[in-house]
Amino acid sequence: MKVNAQSVNFNADRKLLEFVQNRMDKLETFYDRVISSDVFLKVENTSSKENKIVEIKLNVPKDKFVVKKQCKTFEEALDSACNSLERKLKKIKEMQRVKV
Repeated sequence: MKVNAQSVNFNADRKLLEFVQNRMDKLETFYDRVISSDVFLKVENTSSKENKIVEIKLNVPKDKFVVKKQCKTFEEALDSACNSLERKLKKIKEMQRVKV
């Protein structure tokens, strides 16, 4: 899957970008027709410790999913967002099985 990762208000290191790529690739095990994804990593300038935001836009045939999570670390936010997407992709797959 093509993953377009963008960091906003900071420079992401290679290790974080590899983590994003690996975690997004795991989504293909739940639904193999994923076209591409856009991942936005943002740092919010607040006094709160939970200032890391991950927003994922996932493109599948005839649909697009957007998930936004805010946590203490990017890894935690990415895992949370991917878990939400996994549930959505499983639902799509089940609905397609029922139609056939």
